[in-house]
Amino acid sequence: QVQLLESGGGLVLSGGSLRLSCAASRLAFSGYDMGWFRQAPQKERERVATIDWSGNSKYYADSVKGRFTISRNNAQNTMYLQMDSLRPEDTAVYYCAAKYYTTFDYNYWGQGTQVTVSS
Repeated sequence: QVQLLESGGGLVLSGGSLRLSCAASRLAFSGYDMGWFRQAPQKERERVATIDWSGNSKYYADSVKGRFTISRNNAQNTMYLQMDSLRPEDTAVYYCAAKYYTTFDYNYWGQGTQVTVSS
């Protein structure tokens, strides 16, 4: 059974930084596109950043461009999200997701990690 395990969330002051990690197991990691999504209370889930199987193609939501950096290490089956200049509006549960590189929908999801940014 595929497992995605997020870590690195927590409470940080506005302007601070956090680094999220997503460790994948029972997954041919290098063949999967990966992504970070987030959901704030009473809001729809939002795509934050994605990275293709090779690490060469990346997407960022406009709200995080220039502040967040997505990366992956295929040798360690791990994906990262470096979050800098955090704002209170970044507060949400952050989820790691995976999809096979030829498919459209993300079909594997982690349990999520809470990120809280206080002002």
